[in-house]
Amino acid sequence: MKILIVEDNLNLADDIRQFLTDSNFIVEHAENLKYAEEKIALYKYDAAILDLGLPDGNGLNLISKIKKNLPECGILILTAKDAVEDKVKGLEKGADDYLTKPFHLQELMLRVNGMLKRKSWYKSSSEKQPVFKFGDNEINFETLNCLHGEEEIRLTPQEAMLLKYLVERNGKIVSRKELLENVWHLNPDIETRTVDIFIARLRKYFESDPANPVYFKSIRGAGYMFEEK
Repeated sequence: MKILIVEDNLNLADDIRQFLTDSNFIVEHAENLKYAEEKIALYKYDAAILDLGLPDGNGLNLISKIKKNLPECGILILTAKDAVEDKVKGLEKGADDYLTKPFHLQELMLRVNGMLKRKSWYKSSSEKQPVFKFGDNEINFETLNCLHGEEEIRLTPQEAMLLKYLVERNGKIVSRKELLENVWHLNPDIETRTVDIFIARLRKYFESDPANPVYFKSIRGAGYMFEEK
């Protein structure tokens, strides 16, 4: 598995690189957006660890470029403790997860492994049911290309994984804890709005009225439920 670190703090980048290398990953480093863009244009990565505060620009601008060149690449963004807006924007642009600085390297490893496990599960699951239709929506889980009426949508891998998990449990309540553990492979005690943000994105894509969802329902105090009509 090949990982790209985009981080201008050379000491931190070296610590992450050494830790991941010792865990049998192939790791490359770019210290700014310019070098990162050059690398993603030339090489294939399974995951990217992306600092948002870079010397030549905001790392948020790199997320869409990674997804365009490497749509299956998992993206873990690193943010400052109080940068709530950047966390939300990063997830909205297609990042799979975020980690707040300072962090333990063991926690970083859990997040990276979670992204890679999701890829393996999703590939196996999508082969069994590559296309799914509900309402005026059509989902192609293999290509990630979707239709909402005549509107074309391309999901990120993480959006597709969440959708696939909910669809397979049609009519059943799925707790936030279950989603964090089985879709994100994260400790459910971690403080994160990731699940809520991704649910909101699915509603925006596939609900005629996202404020009054028909398919992606919130069950107060219990979690979420996908219900095919």
